[in-house]
Amino acid sequence: MAGKAKEQAGRSVTSKVVALLEAFDPAAVELSLNDLARRAGLPLSTAYRLATELVEWGGLERGDSGGYRIGLRLWEIGSLASRGVGVRDVAVPFMQDLYEATHENVHLAVLDGREALYIEKISGRLAIPVKSRRGGRVPLHATGVGRVLLAYAPPDLLEEVLAAGLRRYTPHTIVAPGHLRRALAEIRRDGFGFAHEELTPGTASVAAPVFGADFAVVAALSIISCTSRVNLRRLGPAVRLAAICISRELRDGPSPAGIRPVAGARQRS
Repeated sequence: MAGKAKEQAGRSVTSKVVALLEAFDPAAVELSLNDLARRAGLPLSTAYRLATELVEWGGLERGDSGGYRIGLRLWEIGSLASRGVGVRDVAVPFMQDLYEATHENVHLAVLDGREALYIEKISGRLAIPVKSRRGGRVPLHATGVGRVLLAYAPPDLLEEVLAAGLRRYTPHTIVAPGHLRRALAEIRRDGFGFAHEELTPGTASVAAPVFGADFAVVAALSIISCTSRVNLRRLGPAVRLAAICISRELRDGPSPAGIRPVAGARQRS
């Protein structure tokens, strides 16, 4: 007990606040105080004090059932993140065109650590429902956008991903390092790549790289659909063309603030 109290005392206020915010996830968008304290690993009194301060500031808000949920103030601050804003603003019109042409889910993702982070999604009533969302994260080895970003990332990142182990999400997930290396080489050769039921059964994606002003990859564009609904290989050239148009706009148009490649990203040959 004394050791646990000492450990809690050694945590900074910032780390405790971060733990509170990280307690929420897509499956737990509203938490009771007890659940919030348990997930954050904090004493109930500490969780209550910090949660109360966050509510006053707007970072958290009280739900209808009396629990806590993420507040709009965090969304407001998050929208200022410059890295994704510029490329997203340029890409959205082309993503809308791609949706109108295919009526499939269109996504834009950037590399963040060893994951792909969705910064934009365009869908509609004609597209199949998918669980993806803005701000959602997906693994690099088991998704179209992830593999595209990994294909053009520094070689060290691939080695880190392989060293961490390739998790099998479905029977179709690529988990053999040699198979993954070949898939990445095919992406660099063809300019787009596929993932068939590797993260979620019944869905598949095709993705292509978006190049910035210096021809380094800054994002990946993709379509996600039902495997039984459409042959995504036929849509590969359309996704690649849209990605090329976005890349050309980034290269030839005004340089939007916040567009930057991943450090060490490979350039297009």
